[in-house]
Amino acid sequence: MTLIYKIAPKSLWAEALAKGQFDGAPVDLADDFIHFSTSEQVRETASKHFAHQSDLLLIAIEAELLGPQLKWEPSRGGALFPHLYSALATKQAAWAKDIPLRADGSHDFDGLLT
Repeated sequence: MTLIYKIAPKSLWAEALAKGQFDGAPVDLADDFIHFSTSEQVRETASKHFAHQSDLLLIAIEAELLGPQLKWEPSRGGALFPHLYSALATKQAAWAKDIPLRADGSHDFDGLLT
């Protein structure tokens, strides 16, 4: 089992839960796919795109459940990132956990990644 991760504002995930699917954050909608990160990539993703943002969730998804709509494509520095070319059924989330914000504006992933 390979877990991949989505960082999302709590409010956006709450909306998704209400309708049963996550269509993506604004950046995902603009790019026509949902951006995910691996456990090795998620800290850099948080620091690059979410620095100083509170009220975020780390949402874990089992990659194998997403089927052929999940593509591994080169991005930052040529690393392969998981991109989902469909909406995500919220029931596919293994879990969603709060990401604590440290005083310096960075996110504390200690104990979150499994």
